[in-house]
Amino acid sequence: MSPVKPLSRQHWIDRLTAPGEDYELVAGTVWGRPCRVFKNGPGTLRDLYRDNRSEQTFLVYEQERYSFDQVYQRTAQLATVLVEHYRIEKGDRVAIAMRNYPEWVLAFNAITSIGAVAVAMNALWMSEEMAFALEDSGAKLLIADQQRLQRLGRARGDLGLKVLVARPSEPLPNGVADFDALVNVAAATMPDIELTGDDAATLFYTSGSTGQPKGVLCSHRNILSALLNWELELALARAEFELTAVQLAVQPSVLLAIPLFHVTGSHSVMLMSYRAQRKMVSMYKWDVAAAAALIEEESITAFTAPPAMTGDLVDHARSSGHNLSSLVTVGGGGAPRAPDQVKKIASVFAAQPNIGWGMTETNAIGAGIAGQDYLDHPGSTGRISAVMDLRIVDEQGVDVAPGQRGELLLAGPTVFEGYWNRPEANSEAFTGNFLRTGDVGYVDAQGYITIVDRIKDLVIRGGENIGCAEVEAALVEHPDIIEASVFAVPDRRLGEEVGATLFCRRTLEPDAIRQFLQQRIAAFKIPRYIEFSDGGLPRIASGKIDKKTIRASACQQWQLS
Repeated sequence: MSPVKPLSRQHWIDRLTAPGEDYELVAGTVWGRPCRVFKNGPGTLRDLYRDNRSEQTFLVYEQERYSFDQVYQRTAQLATVLVEHYRIEKGDRVAIAMRNYPEWVLAFNAITSIGAVAVAMNALWMSEEMAFALEDSGAKLLIADQQRLQRLGRARGDLGLKVLVARPSEPLPNGVADFDALVNVAAATMPDIELTGDDAATLFYTSGSTGQPKGVLCSHRNILSALLNWELELALARAEFELTAVQLAVQPSVLLAIPLFHVTGSHSVMLMSYRAQRKMVSMYKWDVAAAAALIEEESITAFTAPPAMTGDLVDHARSSGHNLSSLVTVGGGGAPRAPDQVKKIASVFAAQPNIGWGMTETNAIGAGIAGQDYLDHPGSTGRISAVMDLRIVDEQGVDVAPGQRGELLLAGPTVFEGYWNRPEANSEAFTGNFLRTGDVGYVDAQGYITIVDRIKDLVIRGGENIGCAEVEAALVEHPDIIEASVFAVPDRRLGEEVGATLFCRRTLEPDAIRQFLQQRIAAFKIPRYIEFSDGGLPRIASGKIDKKTIRASACQQWQLS
C-alpha cells in the first residue's frame, strides 16, 4: 500500500481562506489595484489598538512597564494633544524621530488613530538627511527625542517646524514643547475622527538605487493585511506540517532590538503583538550581552532581527552562562541568513528558526519559511505569501519558466500606493499591477524561492538598505574627489559592507574622507573600505561607470569574495 501523499499548501490555503473562515479572502481592490483581501479583522489601526485593550503587560522599557490599556489611554491623551493643541487634521504628516522609547509607540499609535500619516524617520540620520525627509514629507509636526532635536540643529528654524520632545535632558528652545508637560494634562478620550481602511497611515523612507531616500505611502488596509497574512501563514504552517501550537507557561513575549522606524520593528514586532497579547521588551539599541540578560530575565519567547544580530546571539549563547531556553522562535529578515546559522539557531536555542523576504514597499510581505521546513531548505526564502501574487520575468518583462532566474515582481493587498511625490519613480517601480522588487531569483518545482542577486544599486548592511548613489553624491561634494563608485563588499557578520573606489585630484587619507562624510550621511552609510584609482574610473560602452569590474578588482585587492 502506497503512503498517503501529504495535502498541499494550496489545499490548506483554499481551506483556511474559504467563506466563513477567520481568514476568508474575497475579491477586492487596494489603491485601485485588484487583489485578494481579508473579509474579517480590524478595519483600521485604531480598531486594532482599541479592540485589544487589556491589563496584560504590553510594553517594557528598562524599569517602565505598561499594559495594553495603559498604552491605549496614553495614546488617546497624545491624540487629543495632536488634534486640539497642534490642530493636526486627517492626512497631515507628523514625523517621529527617536530611538525605541515608549513614546515612539505612543506617537505612532496616536498619529494613525486620528487619520494623520506617521512619518517614520531613521534615528541614525544626520541633520541634512533629517531635514530632507521633513521637507519632502511636508511634516506639520516632529515628535523627537533630545538627541534627534540636537542633531536637527539649525535646520529646524529653516523649516519653521513645530517640535514635541520626549524625555528632554536639557532646557528646550523656544517653539519646542515637552512631551509629558502636554500629554499628562490632556483628556484620555480618543478623538472621534472618521477613518477607513483605505486612508493613508504611514510614510516610511527607504533608500533606493538613485539619489535621496523615497517616501513609501501605505494605508491602514496595507498594514493590517500584512498582520493578518502573518497570522494566516502561522495557521498554514501548523496545518501543512501537522504542528501542535506551543503551550507557553508564560505570557508570549518578544524582544524589540531592531529599530521601530523599520517595518520589521513596527509591524512584525510591535503591531503583531496586539492580537497575540504579546509582551514587547524594548531595547534602546543593540547590545548582545544586554539582550541575553533581558531574554533570561523576562522569559522572552520570540526574537526577530537581521542575521547579523541573531548571529551575535548564537555566538554569545555558546560562550555565556545565560539561560535562553525560553526562546521558542528566532526570526529574521532584511538580508539572507547563512544556512549554517539556521542550523545553529535550532541547536543552540532549541528554537524554531524563521525568515521572511519582503520590502518596505510591501510592508515586509513577500515570502517566508519557518521551522523544520526552513531547516530542510536553509538557502531558500520560502514560498510566496498566501495573499500575494508572484511573477518572475526576464529583462524584456516576459515570464520565465520554473527554475529559471529573473526579476521577482509582487502584487497583493500589502503593496504600497507609490512613492511620495515621485511619479517618475512610480512609473519605473510598477509594471501593470505588479511591483518590481529589484531582486533576482528563481522558484523550484516545489514553489520555494531562492534570491540570488539584485538589480538595484544597493548595499544591504545588517538589514539597512544603503543607496550607492546617495553615498556617491556625498563623496563628490568633497572638492578633491572627482569620481566615486560605491558598491557592496561581502562581510561575514553584516552580510555586506560599504566599499568605494575614488578618483581624486590629490592624495587623500581614507580617515579624512570618512570624517568629511560624518556631517553629511549617517554613520552606517560611510564606506568601511576605500581605495583610490590613479586615473578616471573605468566605464562601459554606454559611458556609465563599470561598477562590476571596479567591485571585482577592489574585492580582490581586499582579499574579499
